[in-house]
Amino acid sequence: MTTAELTQKTWPSPEVVSDLAEVRKHAPLTHVLTNIVVTNWTANVLLAAGASPAMVIAEEEVSDFAAIAGGVLINVGTINSFDAKAIKKAAIAAQKAGTPWVLDPVAVGALSYRTEIAKDLLQHKPTVIRGNASEILALAGAVGGGKGVDSTAVSSDALPLAKELAQNTGAVVAISGEVDYITDGKETVAVPGGHILMTKVTGVGCSLGALIASFLGVQKDALRAAVSASAVFAIAGSRAAERSSGTGSFAVAFLDELSTISA
Repeated sequence: MTTAELTQKTWPSPEVVSDLAEVRKHAPLTHVLTNIVVTNWTANVLLAAGASPAMVIAEEEVSDFAAIAGGVLINVGTINSFDAKAIKKAAIAAQKAGTPWVLDPVAVGALSYRTEIAKDLLQHKPTVIRGNASEILALAGAVGGGKGVDSTAVSSDALPLAKELAQNTGAVVAISGEVDYITDGKETVAVPGGHILMTKVTGVGCSLGALIASFLGVQKDALRAAVSASAVFAIAGSRAAERSSGTGSFAVAFLDELSTISA
């Protein structure tokens, strides 16, 4: 793919600024079913950006809540047999209600159980699929997987199969990496930026999936919502790194930047 075939969006592109303003104005209710390692961090990220997180995970409640939320995140990071039932119910309810939802296939390809679950969830039509290059390659049917939750491929490696995955599922596919690539199978947008420190704090990547779900609550164009969330994330990470001395101060600075970023 040549540069001419690729759109690039960064902060402060007008559409990105507008979408963040809408998130802050409406505080979209975001139903988050995520892994136990990142729950608190993810909630703080959404609050910092202006969204309203709800970590509703009980199998008895997820269907009702997914139907009323502005967006839903399903993250399989610490999946178990109990969670598998709940997330499937949430996906079914979101599809039935027309609630946009995001699938984050954490470590898919590396482990067969979660890979089967993630592939089964595709039948319930996620609006966006967000993962690193290895996860997207595995979900698209490539052999092999990443190093645990870490990618062993760069984001551009996954782009051809990501486009096929988007065309086959109807979902927008967002590949996280040094450059994020977001595609609906026809149009592809590159979002540069961010910082290596974003890979050194637990939950940063997972919380991007939740932020995309929040943006879907105010922006119905799924490609644009995923691009806007990724661009906001990247600039917050870049600015936070400039005033951080290590991973601990970066985590605090990142939340600060999300909460204060403006055009």
